[in-house]
Amino acid sequence: MLEFALEKFPKTVTVKEGLEVCVRPLEKEDEKAFHDFHLAIPEDELLFIKHRITEEALFHEWCSELDYERNLPLLALVDGKIVGDVTLHQRQGGWKRHIGLVSALIHPDYRGRGILGALLAELVEIAKHCGLVKLESEFNGERATAMRALAEEGFRELTRIPKYVQDMHCKSHDYVLLGLDLIIPEEYTGAGD
Repeated sequence: MLEFALEKFPKTVTVKEGLEVCVRPLEKEDEKAFHDFHLAIPEDELLFIKHRITEEALFHEWCSELDYERNLPLLALVDGKIVGDVTLHQRQGGWKRHIGLVSALIHPDYRGRGILGALLAELVEIAKHCGLVKLESEFNGERATAMRALAEEGFRELTRIPKYVQDMHCKSHDYVLLGLDLIIPEEYTGAGD
């Protein structure tokens, strides 16, 4: 089903102020541009990102070993420049195989323009095609703006554990788990076959 869901990309969507955004999955050739996109993230925000995104080797690994069934990065591009990324992480088995994990990042110059919402809408449709019934997203408590943006798209706070995670300077922060229940159309479930 994933291949079918990806057939519509690349796709152009129009967000706030008439900005046209190309939406498509990450490709191997995006390695440098994907790294450059992450380097534009303000230093104070880097403390709250799970990976050391300043390391080039990480992007080489991500782009050379693309496995959309496991991790599907969906990019937003404006004039060929990456300005947003929403990634769907899927588990290949186990008791959380029906729950996709979502991570999201928007370039500071393009925040508040509806790009996150456009990417999430596409990702939710893909998740439904994959048979997922829930999405979740993890944050530390300092990322209030990102959590608010996901809340605007229907995510709700499932749990908050005080002082549970640490940033890259070993400072403790609240752990916050947001979740979204997916409404799966009957045609995606195989019902009636």
